[in-house]
Amino acid sequence: MPHVMTVDRLNHQEGLQVSTIDFSHPWEWLRKGWTDIRAAPGYSLTYGTAIVLLSLLITTLMILGELSFLVPFLIAGFFLMAPMLSIGLYQMSAHLERAESLESCQALEAFKRNQGQLGMISAFLFVTLQAWLVVSLVSIALLFDDPFPTLDNFLPVVFFSGDHLLLLATITVIGAGFAAVVFGIMAITVPLLVDRHLDALTAMRTSVRAVLHNPGPMLLWAGLIVLIVGAGLVTFYLGLFIAIPLVGHASWHAYRDLVPSP
Repeated sequence: MPHVMTVDRLNHQEGLQVSTIDFSHPWEWLRKGWTDIRAAPGYSLTYGTAIVLLSLLITTLMILGELSFLVPFLIAGFFLMAPMLSIGLYQMSAHLERAESLESCQALEAFKRNQGQLGMISAFLFVTLQAWLVVSLVSIALLFDDPFPTLDNFLPVVFFSGDHLLLLATITVIGAGFAAVVFGIMAITVPLLVDRHLDALTAMRTSVRAVLHNPGPMLLWAGLIVLIVGAGLVTFYLGLFIAIPLVGHASWHAYRDLVPSP
């Protein structure tokens, strides 16, 4: 209980005001993100390389497990987990902002700063990913003749034949819904929890308020994220080498602009 009381007191003291931004801000966040990469290319691009290798490993395991048809849905689910996967990049940007050395800057260090609340966020995102996969499986089972197709059969038949437009429309609408909800809740939640000792619900509410308070610019930001990370995904993950560091660092600067320092 004392820990909870301390967190609540901090929430009340900080007020968590949300700033008003314009359409120039998302582009400025990308510029600052690129500046962070140039300031610490070894650290940022190594982080990006790790994400590429992890993505390749998961895809390989899915193919070996004869679940290759799930790969497109896992790729879509990557957007759901991206806020947590970028936690080390937020920490790097915070260190660069304070002109501190990055030698001891690690994702684990960032997680430990508020591990209980960040653990809740990780669980929330993991459950959301599981829900997305379950919904995808149910949609395939209901709207596709073969409930366990192979990837080489599934992609041409579903995406290019024109015979399964209902399935495509259903998955697209559901996926867009998942993405919109997660973006609203997670736009600045993780960097906020890394930077300040708050509870997860307060951070998520603040993220939603920031998005609703700036719908146009934040919609532009969401679109830029989809374009940049999507470009990384369609290059067989190789583009994530630069896409994830760029978006991760930029997301830190988005948080700094949207939630003024106390």
